[in-house]
Amino acid sequence: MFEARLQEVQTAVQAELDAAIARLPEGGLRDAMAYAAQGGKRLRAFLVLESAALFGISEAQALPAAAAVEALHAYSLVHDDMPCMDDDDLRRGLPTVHVKWDEAMAVLVGDALQTLAFDLCCTPSLGPAERRIELVAALARASGAEGMVLGQALDIAAESAPTPLTLPEITRLQAGKTGALIRFSAEAGAILAGTDRAPLATYADALGLAFQIADDILDVEGDEAATGKRVGKDADAGKATFVSLLGLDAAKSRAAELVEAAESALAPYGAAAQNLRDAARFVIARRN
Repeated sequence: MFEARLQEVQTAVQAELDAAIARLPEGGLRDAMAYAAQGGKRLRAFLVLESAALFGISEAQALPAAAAVEALHAYSLVHDDMPCMDDDDLRRGLPTVHVKWDEAMAVLVGDALQTLAFDLCCTPSLGPAERRIELVAALARASGAEGMVLGQALDIAAESAPTPLTLPEITRLQAGKTGALIRFSAEAGAILAGTDRAPLATYADALGLAFQIADDILDVEGDEAATGKRVGKDADAGKATFVSLLGLDAAKSRAAELVEAAESALAPYGAAAQNLRDAARFVIARRN
């Protein structure tokens, strides 16, 4: 059930992104944007659509917000892969944008995907203007110097720090770099409905941390063909991770505890939140 629903979301969001990018002027920038926006798990889009469904908001209405968070996420990956950041040459099983084109194009593609995300958040079908403004503000906070970009800055600073990060420091870093956008995605439905976000925020905070621990585990145990990216890079770089600090077994146990916490947070929504519970289990069972 979950896998089928996730695949439906992947198809719908890809079509929405493709249509949005196709409306842009023809040329190399548009081609590179389309390339960067292909594929991926679309977990963040899934969270947007499923959180919206809790409040009776249809997929058709919420789809621009789901595409927006995936455009924003794609931008972050393009920039994260660049030589000045994590210096990766493989993403989603394909050459990264700066490898297929060049570094200048990668910068511009990331910039354009980021602004496309905010454009999509302004789509009239999402609801009244005040709801769309709130959505834009929430995405800005999640993706900028209070969230994802802050997390990336902390990650880069850690590379030259005299000592490895502690567990609380890694947790703070990842709450921004990975968790903030996941939190926005889970809260999006409540934002569009104009209702309390607290239960979904609690769910997302646990989910986001479990997601990152699972990523750290995959960097140790994962297969490059399955993950679509290089593995073993954290250990090679001597980076402190949840696995390096907790140990592999303890990291797996902590991720499982976080999934239980995420599921518990959904109690106010009853059976309607089953797909979100399944998403939490998927996060630690995935192989990519």
